[in-house]
Amino acid sequence: MYDNPWIAVTHREVVNPAGGDGIYGVVHFKNLAIGIVPLDEEGNTWLVGQYRYTLGRYSWEIPEGGGPIGIPPLESAKRELLEETGIEAGVWTELLEMHLSNSVTDESGIAFVAQGLRFGAAHPEETEQLQVRRLPFSQALEMVLTGEITDALSMAALLKTNEWLRTGKITLQSL
Repeated sequence: MYDNPWIAVTHREVVNPAGGDGIYGVVHFKNLAIGIVPLDEEGNTWLVGQYRYTLGRYSWEIPEGGGPIGIPPLESAKRELLEETGIEAGVWTELLEMHLSNSVTDESGIAFVAQGLRFGAAHPEETEQLQVRRLPFSQALEMVLTGEITDALSMAALLKTNEWLRTGKITLQSL
């Protein structure tokens, strides 16, 4: 029904669980959603703010982007973090894999924790007008709990990072 470089939408005639006729619309994503929680040794993280056209509002999120299918997700994560924030990391930990809006899409996401940070200049894509914000991790977590951060991948990644810090699965590290 619709196809562009990022998504394809299909219409399917199906038989529903009760045996009746039904329809299903599926949005197929051509990239993997990639998210990164950068953490420095002092317990700070970085968020990226941008206007989200689909929502009609400004959104604070962890650094995120699309990773081409077939490219290792960590390679895409390194590229996205550098592109959006100018940060490179020496220590990477895979944090989670999740399905986003799985009732109508096949979109999958992977998030990482990035530590051992080095700082340079950001190089956002021409389609992005980003604001980068450094803040204590506890403040980013509070933004999730108060509803200021609503992006699903950001929420899940920040909550799981908090749990891993609380239980000692990860600790704050320097390079």
